[in-house]
Amino acid sequence: MDETRVEIAGAAHLVLHPSVTPLHPEEATFEGMLAGWRTQQLSRHLAASTIADRMRLVRRFATFTNEYPWQWQPSDLEDWSASLVSRSTPVAASTLRSYQLAVGVFLDYVIDRRYGWHSVCMQRFGRSAIQVCHEWNTLAHTAEYEGRPGNRPFTRDELQLLFDHADECVDRTRRLGRKGWLAAFRDATIFKTAYAWGLRRREVARLDAVDFTRNAHAPEFGAHGVLSVRWGKAAKGSPPRRRNVLTVMPWAVETITQYIDEVRPLYGQAEHPALWLTERGGRVSGEYLNLRFAEHRRHLGLPDELGLHCLRHSYVTHLIEDGYDPLFVQQQVGHAWGSTTALYTGVSHDFKNRTLRTALDRAYANDEEIR
Repeated sequence: MDETRVEIAGAAHLVLHPSVTPLHPEEATFEGMLAGWRTQQLSRHLAASTIADRMRLVRRFATFTNEYPWQWQPSDLEDWSASLVSRSTPVAASTLRSYQLAVGVFLDYVIDRRYGWHSVCMQRFGRSAIQVCHEWNTLAHTAEYEGRPGNRPFTRDELQLLFDHADECVDRTRRLGRKGWLAAFRDATIFKTAYAWGLRRREVARLDAVDFTRNAHAPEFGAHGVLSVRWGKAAKGSPPRRRNVLTVMPWAVETITQYIDEVRPLYGQAEHPALWLTERGGRVSGEYLNLRFAEHRRHLGLPDELGLHCLRHSYVTHLIEDGYDPLFVQQQVGHAWGSTTALYTGVSHDFKNRTLRTALDRAYANDEEIR
């Protein structure tokens, strides 16, 4: 089948220079494929971070095989996958799938004849790439939730312990006259905010000072009745999702008000939009939050499975336990499906027993009325 040149983003003839003979054609062709793939993904409006991660994984696979895409075979993917799950700390199922997906999507691009790489490979190397990922050697997505089994919400006692320790770090640092008390106060407020509004790590890290507004239906919360989340988890090929989270915890309003009014001005960066500032005038990163959270967890002897994201699980669980409508909770956390919210929920035995008792009391009352 003859290929016709198509003016399409990522096409081989738009990446390679036909009048130039590369000194190392194999490496030049592979780099051209990656460059074209990057252009093709940009034309689909995929996030730069997604593109970078995919390209990194394809390079990693190429390093593992020590071969080029037109030499890859299904057995290469199988060997790579086996190496990832057989090491001392095997990758999670969802991680392995994302690795396999990156290789598969790259090869879908390379073997699509509209992009012209088939002709380039046949002319230069006498062979072309094939799709090495198929239903028999890739991980199928069969479960709604694939998080690690140890992941769970904090109990209320564990949550109180965490927040008390974070506050104690502020008090101790301030008593000793150390400069770090500002960062300690900021970090404690970040963790409380992540829980009190049910935020993901990126969502809380990317908050700006203007993201809080009033809620006319809850005037008691003042200027912090609604939180505008502008960096929610994006769908494929879409920009970050936005949502408004209504404030439900009065104590959190006091916490964020104190930080904004008394602590944030001490950074001397009034013009900076970020809610969480650093001493160098930047924005706190998600990686930093992970490290600080892990320090608190280790100090308290809490299980390693309790990560920053578990605060979001706790928010969902505690709202359900407190009697909030599941649809309200679903909209608060920005889940498209109620089943996802249900998977986040780990209601306590007390809640289950109260629910059971209410149902039984109602059932026995109905029986008495019938008699």
